[in-house]
Amino acid sequence: MKTLTSLFRPAVLLAVLPATLVFSACSNDDDNNATPVPDQGRVTAVHAAPNANVKVSVLVDDKSVKDLNYGDNSGYLAVDAGSRVFKINVAGTSTTVATATQTVAKDKNYSLFAYSPTTQANSISAIWVEDDLTAPAANQAKVRVVHLGLNAPSPVKLSQETVAGSTDVPGVSAAFGAASSFASIPTGTYNLLVTTGATSAKVVAVGDGNGSGTGTKNYEAGKIYTVLVRGSLGSLNTDLQPKAVLIQNN
Repeated sequence: MKTLTSLFRPAVLLAVLPATLVFSACSNDDDNNATPVPDQGRVTAVHAAPNANVKVSVLVDDKSVKDLNYGDNSGYLAVDAGSRVFKINVAGTSTTVATATQTVAKDKNYSLFAYSPTTQANSISAIWVEDDLTAPAANQAKVRVVHLGLNAPSPVKLSQETVAGSTDVPGVSAAFGAASSFASIPTGTYNLLVTTGATSAKVVAVGDGNGSGTGTKNYEAGKIYTVLVRGSLGSLNTDLQPKAVLIQNN
């Protein structure tokens, strides 16, 4: 896994997200004169900053491409390869509150997670992760954990709930502000847990992946999943308390 952490300046708001760049248009009268499509990668961005949980507008190279609320993700968006400038405005305004520059490589996939690294109001940072979307083996799925739960135990790992307690998923562990690599798991229906320590103490349950922590999830063959731990331990707002949500990457 290749991770690049970029710190947004602690302006009044959060940072997050990239989005699609301009697609080159073809000539209407002569296909032979069509402008070549530029090399592109794909980026998905996630707003997971509980201390900046307001609606924001995302711009790529000064072009507005996406509005996001806390908890939203953009899905993968085509972005021209090269050094791209991502800007965040408070939704409905022209004021830029955060700026970050990231390099996008041809045919690569990335996730940009914005989160709150401290309890300070409006504190924002982000991790930039290259996503290995290589298909898993037959009858397997892939899963990773991204730990952005402010004040939650660290590091965390993934475990499978069993009658006797839990069994850890090998190779899936991340400290706060980081992402693990993807690991293969047999397809099936599980209630995965986000746990910590040698005893695999439960931090939050993944459940059906919608953040409630209840139910189970069928992990399908060939699919790739991110378990995102977001929120802030001790928040009086139940929507901002630590939760585990699933993002399907393919």
